[in-house]
Amino acid sequence: MITFSEQSMQLQEALEAFMAAHVFPNEHVYHEQVAAMDNRFGLVPIMESLREKAKAEGLWNLFIPPKLSEWSDHGGLSNFDYAPLAEIMGRVIWSPEVFNCNAPNTGNMEVFMKYGTPEQQERWLKPMLAGDMAAAYAMTEPQVASSDATNVELSIVRDGDEWVLNGRKWFITSAMYERTGVFIVMGKSDPNNASRHLQQSQVLVPDGTPGLIKVRPLTTLGYDDAPQGHAEIRFEDVRVPAENVLLGEGRGFEIAQGRLGPGRMHHCMRLIGAGQRTLEMACQRVTERETFGKPLAQHQSVREDIADCFSDIEMARLLVLKTCAKMDQVGAQEAKDMIAAAKISVPRMMQQVIDKCMQMFGAGGLTEDFPMAEFFNYARWCRQADGPDQVHQMALGRQLIKRYTE
Repeated sequence: MITFSEQSMQLQEALEAFMAAHVFPNEHVYHEQVAAMDNRFGLVPIMESLREKAKAEGLWNLFIPPKLSEWSDHGGLSNFDYAPLAEIMGRVIWSPEVFNCNAPNTGNMEVFMKYGTPEQQERWLKPMLAGDMAAAYAMTEPQVASSDATNVELSIVRDGDEWVLNGRKWFITSAMYERTGVFIVMGKSDPNNASRHLQQSQVLVPDGTPGLIKVRPLTTLGYDDAPQGHAEIRFEDVRVPAENVLLGEGRGFEIAQGRLGPGRMHHCMRLIGAGQRTLEMACQRVTERETFGKPLAQHQSVREDIADCFSDIEMARLLVLKTCAKMDQVGAQEAKDMIAAAKISVPRMMQQVIDKCMQMFGAGGLTEDFPMAEFFNYARWCRQADGPDQVHQMALGRQLIKRYTE
């Protein structure tokens, strides 16, 4: 039997009530305001209003785990207890930001909590926790296969009391966003090091630093994901103080590995919420439309698809919860097999669920009148973000072969 803590159960109830009272009624308002803004990557009025309400109701920074509880007002939630909360937020594509629980901000805040100096935490983490600042994580590059993080080529060179950065990055979420105040940038500081995993460093580049050029916003399947969005950026002789290095020179790969585990699971949690809402909407839709003289709900193929969708969502949810339980027990590193399994399976399964439900909506499923098309886009790019399917399949396969042949 699945049993969440009393704290998690109370937060689930409060979060569902908040979504029903404030988020669902404002879905169209949010999209209308984004479309009407002169700067599509600016602050959305309804978002700012909802964030203040969420903060006042204590529905804020719920992602923080117990081991980082010093930064939490609620003592921290285990991965297992946070999973249903992230699922509830995932029912509206933009709602995690309402609660300061959106990617990439959660991962970036954890980076500062785990690896930042007191000075770095004071300057950047505290404003992020308060909701006054966002951060962008710049790792992926267009000219190399960044699924292997050791491939990154952006140059980080020490020059006296400064680091000098030169190179390109892309698909950098929140790079265009008005709230973003700092970039966490991964590059090569010691390209000749004998260890490929000690060649990289991560440095902090404040937004507006000379030489930091935002080349263009990018789209995914036609969506620009404004106001946060994704972008291509360029670094041309960007200079930052030496103290802006995170954890120390040569420890960039270590930071990247420490950041990605929980973030991968947060995406899976939210995707299950997207899939669950899509299925519920499809069940309602098929009772309202008729073809060939009877409701869609009475067609055998429709019932089969709905049954398959339900089964896929339940399997994905259980996989996520089992993974979270293992992460809580032994840590993300020791749970990397389950994390990989979830990262491989959940986005793919939810993409299939959403696709089947879109079909039941006919042409409407492809439009912005309903959330399915944007959910589908989210599921599809999650199969690339934080490592593509094939990388996780390769790593998990290697791990399992070793386990069962030793």
